[in-house]
Amino acid sequence: MTSEVQKREAQNMPRFSPSTDIIEKEDGFHIYMDMPGVTREKLSIDLQDSDLEISARPEFPKIENASNIHMEFGDCEYQRSFTISDVVDRNNIKATMKNGVLELYLPKAEKAKPRKIQIESG
Repeated sequence: MTSEVQKREAQNMPRFSPSTDIIEKEDGFHIYMDMPGVTREKLSIDLQDSDLEISARPEFPKIENASNIHMEFGDCEYQRSFTISDVVDRNNIKATMKNGVLELYLPKAEKAKPRKIQIESG
C-alpha cells in the first residue's frame, strides 16, 4: 500500500530539469548536474540501449512549528535524459555525487579516441 501512496505523491510532485554542463575532453565527456538536496540513495541513473536516464528526489528537513514565508527548495523530482552515441564506452560510465553536484564521466570508446598514425619508411 505504501508504494501506491508514493507513486501518487510522485505524480503530483513538480519535476525539474537540473542545470547541466557537458564538457568534452580527449578522454571522454563530463556531465555536471546541479541537484541540491539529493543524496546517493535518492538518485537513480539508468542506461538502456542508447538512453541515459537520470532521476532524483531531494530531501530537505521539515521545520516544525514554522511558517514558510518563501520557498524555492522543496519536494520535487529532478529528471534528465540523454541519448548516448556509439562514441561512448557504455561499460565504463562512472558517476559521483558531491556537494549537490552529480558528475557523470562517459569515457570515449577506444575506436573513437584520436591517435597518431605512424609513418613507415618504404
